[in-house]
Amino acid sequence: MAEKMAENGKTPILDVQELGIDFGGLTAVNDLNLQVFDGEIAGLIGPNGAGKTTVFNLLTKVYKPTRGKIFFDGKDTAGKSVVDINKAGIARTFQNIRLFGNLSVLDNVKTGFHNVTPYSPITAILRLPKFFASEREIDEKARDLLKIMELDGYADYLASNLPYGAQRRLEIARALATNPKLLLLDEPAAGMNPQETEELMDMIRFVRDHFGIAILLIEHDMKLVMGICERITVLNYGMMLAQGTPEEIQSNPEVIKAYLGD
Repeated sequence: MAEKMAENGKTPILDVQELGIDFGGLTAVNDLNLQVFDGEIAGLIGPNGAGKTTVFNLLTKVYKPTRGKIFFDGKDTAGKSVVDINKAGIARTFQNIRLFGNLSVLDNVKTGFHNVTPYSPITAILRLPKFFASEREIDEKARDLLKIMELDGYADYLASNLPYGAQRRLEIARALATNPKLLLLDEPAAGMNPQETEELMDMIRFVRDHFGIAILLIEHDMKLVMGICERITVLNYGMMLAQGTPEEIQSNPEVIKAYLGD
């Protein structure tokens, strides 16, 4: 892959080239070119059915692309599994929250550390000293994440008993536990009231700055998208309609006609 640089000198952590996928005779995504740069907050928007979540599924290898290339951190992801991609540094949340409702808030975050667990299955089975030392370290790191996400007061609650906004934050905390370089957020503001959305915007900025990661988000709340995204890609019927800064997207006639409205 030829190295690409942004005008600001940053290197893309994600480089999607002419990506497409067909389901039978239906083309869900076609000829998508998309880049996300180190430390960037980028947006992926479009009408319902435009193919946004399909793109996330392609990036995380839930789906295998019919054509095109996905490079992450400079490496071709062809042939990689969902687990491989997560270990490489891509983590995601989902449009419909997917927590372990019968586990505690703390244990939900602990599950995110599975990629960095430093002991073998034999060590765990035999309960060797390294197992207990590692578990203490994971517990401490999980509690630190909960504090960062303002969930430390809920550590012992069942995840299913959390308020909706807190469940969203918990899902992000669990994703962060995998130590990602790129965080994919699928409609993080869905179901939130205006105050919760404002708090979410601040949190997303904080996560980017504190953890030094890139973020790509799908979102219908245009106030959130235009307020925090540095660049935005617009999809329509599985194809890229436009790319640009929030200002460029807001003034693009084709985007206004297809999505933003008059």
